[in-house]
Amino acid sequence: LRNELTSTLGNLSRDVTEVLILQLFSQIGPCKSCKMITEHTSNDPYCFVEFYEHRDAAAALAAMNGRKILGKEVKVNWATTPSSQKKDTSNHFHVFVGDLSPEITTEDIKSAFAPFGKISDARVVKDMATGKSKGYGFVSFYNKLDAENAIVHMGGQWLGGRQIRTNWATRKPPAPKSTQENNTKQLRFEDVVNQSSPKNCTVYCGGIASGLTDQLMRQTFSPFGQIMEIRVFPEKGYSFVSQSPSAAWMGGFGAQPPQGQAPPPVIPPPNQAGYGMASYQTQ
Repeated sequence: LRNELTSTLGNLSRDVTEVLILQLFSQIGPCKSCKMITEHTSNDPYCFVEFYEHRDAAAALAAMNGRKILGKEVKVNWATTPSSQKKDTSNHFHVFVGDLSPEITTEDIKSAFAPFGKISDARVVKDMATGKSKGYGFVSFYNKLDAENAIVHMGGQWLGGRQIRTNWATRKPPAPKSTQENNTKQLRFEDVVNQSSPKNCTVYCGGIASGLTDQLMRQTFSPFGQIMEIRVFPEKGYSFVSQSPSAAWMGGFGAQPPQGQAPPPVIPPPNQAGYGMASYQTQ
């Protein structure tokens, strides 16, 4: 709900004070209150100025929006009364907005995308340590068609000093199950046999948190037969052990490879570093 007696000021310099704001806005009309909100770890400061009369608040919005205060163009808008509970937008349609100029704010992208439909949420993602923009943000729409139109028509458009790119935003995939949960169900011997190639003579050993050495792997696997090659990656916690065919296929791990068949080359596993992006990714 719009508060027609209160103006909200955004994009403020961190040097701006309540006293300075009161001095400037009191020239337009008597002010009832002035409250500066400073979040040191994230967004720029912003301020609420409450007037006694609606006409003075409207005049302040018209006169001060876009004016420079201590070198920064101030954005003045009507204040809104926040709802008592944060809105759930999980079922809404989220648009990723990338390649943003450093000066672009949440209000900027909200204003730029507003013509395409009703927006439920918008934000520019900022670095928690520096408070500076990471160069991307998200806009959420109630309607899927509105979001599709925004993606099509806003991709490549200029916002600030750069051409932005747009795409559907995707949620970060759920975290993998814990090691303990993964270990609750152990594979049967037959399952391992059925999932293994008859020509495979190389074993991958992973999840070794510490103490991984060539000697450790050699001591562990030498009782099963001749070792052809060992490669260890202590910093990543995994190792490969290649054994002679007669050793690798002991115990029924499939048919014996043809005589003279060399073990297959050691191939590193796929990258398991996980996923990187602020509560949303692009496709």
